[in-house]
Amino acid sequence: MYQLEEKIWFWALLVIPVIIVLFLVLQIWKHKTQRKFSDKTLLKKLSPNTSLFKSVLKIIVLSLAFLCFVLALVNPKIGTKLETIKREGVDIVFAVDVSKSMLAEDVAPNRLEKSKQLVTQIINNLASDRVGIIAYAGRAFPQLPITTDYASAKMFLQGMNTDMLSSQGTAIGGAIQLAETYFDDEGQTNRVLIIISDGEDHFGDAGLRSAEEVHEAKGVKIFTIGVGDVKGGPIPIKRNGVVLNYKKDGEGETVITRLNEDTLKDIADEANGVYINGNNTKKVVESIKEILTNMDRTEFEAKQISDFKDQFQWFIGFGIFFLLLDIFLLERKTAWLKKLNLFNENL
Repeated sequence: MYQLEEKIWFWALLVIPVIIVLFLVLQIWKHKTQRKFSDKTLLKKLSPNTSLFKSVLKIIVLSLAFLCFVLALVNPKIGTKLETIKREGVDIVFAVDVSKSMLAEDVAPNRLEKSKQLVTQIINNLASDRVGIIAYAGRAFPQLPITTDYASAKMFLQGMNTDMLSSQGTAIGGAIQLAETYFDDEGQTNRVLIIISDGEDHFGDAGLRSAEEVHEAKGVKIFTIGVGDVKGGPIPIKRNGVVLNYKKDGEGETVITRLNEDTLKDIADEANGVYINGNNTKKVVESIKEILTNMDRTEFEAKQISDFKDQFQWFIGFGIFFLLLDIFLLERKTAWLKKLNLFNENL
């Protein structure tokens, strides 16, 4: 396992292609200027010790030196010890609606992006709880199993979009049933499912029945977060960020999708949870934090890499080595190197 402490320094690597481009421009300019001065045969007689190969090699070595110094600034760290630690927390599964209706822009920037912001902020306020992620539309798909790796959770979350599932529609019941498989540890005392959706459900009362069954079978508490506006909004069809049209029904009328709070409230009630309106991110985070704080916490084991050691010194050493090599690689042919014929200078 490794860590990169100062990733911002990677931007400095853009200097390397600039150096290479400048070198190529300089060589082309020199070549054109020399051609105006004399022909190739005469130039070779006038400057027999010039080595184009060594000039190219110097640029390569200089670029490698610069790369090593940049990596030293980034300061890679390698974990040298794997520890098993005890943690106490709640197992939380997020079920995020990725159906097309989540593209509606009645909340900024749209319902799906708002949902991802909410989940990200909730995760940022967790301490030792485990999290899992499910994506659902016409069917449910396991996005991330239960884990304590919050960085991975947020990475998977950001990659979610409305095109990841070909089966469209909204099957909240399917998401609840899939979430049940996440809670397979008998020692878990508190199991939480947080559904983030606009409340549309194209499968009737399946969501309510699933919520009741999962709560009775495994004691899962379901909290629902509604994203959208009760007044509703159209579903934009975009290409390269430009709105081309809006989704229409079979009769050619523009589809208006609305936040269905009643469905989300009913599902939460069936599983001993609560419904939270998701328009105010701060209030949502505070509500979830208060709910989790008042829950009993289960002790579990988690493995993690510890004792990370700096590795920048290796890159500084290699960088200095390449700089010294660059000093000895003169652009002219040198007598002692010519005898060694390292660069095929005698050909």
